[in-house]
Amino acid sequence: MRIRQLIHAAVLPAILAPGLALATNGYLSHAYGVKAQGLAGTGIALPQDGLAAATNPAGTAFVGNRVDVGLTWFRPNRNAEIGGNGAGLNGNYDGNDTQNFFIPEIGYVQQINPQFAAGVAVYGNGGMNTDYGSNPFRAFGASGSAGVNLEQLFVSPSIAWKLNENHALGLAVNFAYQRFKAEGIQPFAVASQSPGNFTNRGSDSSTGWGFRLGYTGKLTPDLTLGATWASKTWTGKFDKYQGLFAEEGGFDIPASFGVGLAWKATSALTLAADVQRIQYSDVNSVGNQLGNLFTGNAFGSSNGPGFGWKDVTVAKIGVSYDINEWTLRGGYSHATQPIPKDQTLLNILAPGVVQDHLSMGATWNLSKGGELSVAYTHAFKKTVNGSGSIPLAYGGGEANIDLSEDIFGVAYGWKF
Repeated sequence: MRIRQLIHAAVLPAILAPGLALATNGYLSHAYGVKAQGLAGTGIALPQDGLAAATNPAGTAFVGNRVDVGLTWFRPNRNAEIGGNGAGLNGNYDGNDTQNFFIPEIGYVQQINPQFAAGVAVYGNGGMNTDYGSNPFRAFGASGSAGVNLEQLFVSPSIAWKLNENHALGLAVNFAYQRFKAEGIQPFAVASQSPGNFTNRGSDSSTGWGFRLGYTGKLTPDLTLGATWASKTWTGKFDKYQGLFAEEGGFDIPASFGVGLAWKATSALTLAADVQRIQYSDVNSVGNQLGNLFTGNAFGSSNGPGFGWKDVTVAKIGVSYDINEWTLRGGYSHATQPIPKDQTLLNILAPGVVQDHLSMGATWNLSKGGELSVAYTHAFKKTVNGSGSIPLAYGGGEANIDLSEDIFGVAYGWKF
């Protein structure tokens, strides 16, 4: 029965994966698990369910035997404006021809013995989608709609070892599946080392792996410290887009690390805070700047242009309060800006600019070990106004991009 549950946990979201498309802290998710969503993603020192290993695998040691199944509705609003361009690109562009995305999650944890717990977490790690029915690059000769679709799914088996009653170490292996498609950016293909593998090639996929380490420990009976580090996830190349992405289609998933604290202020009230760092700049296809093109590095070459993203630091705070059979949650997070003002032209396709999330959520503790959880998050509209963003070779002027999001999740958990 346990093996069957593990198989179902790994396979079901893979079947549903075509709905994935996130763009919160850069293009990674702000939270893993509906309970964590209600805390704006806070959870490095506060494991709550079977998705704990997605944030900190050491937390698997403290959640007991359980299965959690959830679904999140994600609705982004992305737009672009171009002005002062001498090549005819000027205008306002709506990137929302595709509006609704659904992201599944499943977590399973089993206590092997008093010292060891094992589990698997399956979740949407990140992604990005834009769909411009009115192509911003039509004046350059582009045809059809323009946009990209990036989807990333993680299957993360984990094991946690309790050093004693208060301290644990954890390890998760992250198996990744990602899929990508680009459309309507034909004019830029002339600057590629492989123009036939640049755009309108349909969906391509790649797989890869990495790992995450974690620690969770009680410094006092009421204060818990957590720490976690995730390696870069090394993936295969997008062969159909080897003329677009640097390193002939390379698109690894960036490393990240973070620390967190959770303080049980009273028997009912818990306060938590996390700080996380995401290393986007270490992935050439994401971190390289458009200016690389004008120093002899064609699209698709080893040091070819990317989206110019910087590393991101995210600070999160969360509050949890127990009242009768309910647990109420709220949280806020702030991220630094990944997209510089001089890199907004290509990021019309990937406007991951939101920085502030406000969340609320609740869990209803039912009889016989059941739990029903809900969460809502709003990512406030953020606009990055271009400054020196469109090279003179493309007519000059500025590209301004904006994004806001609404996220609603629901999950059911069984404790056994």
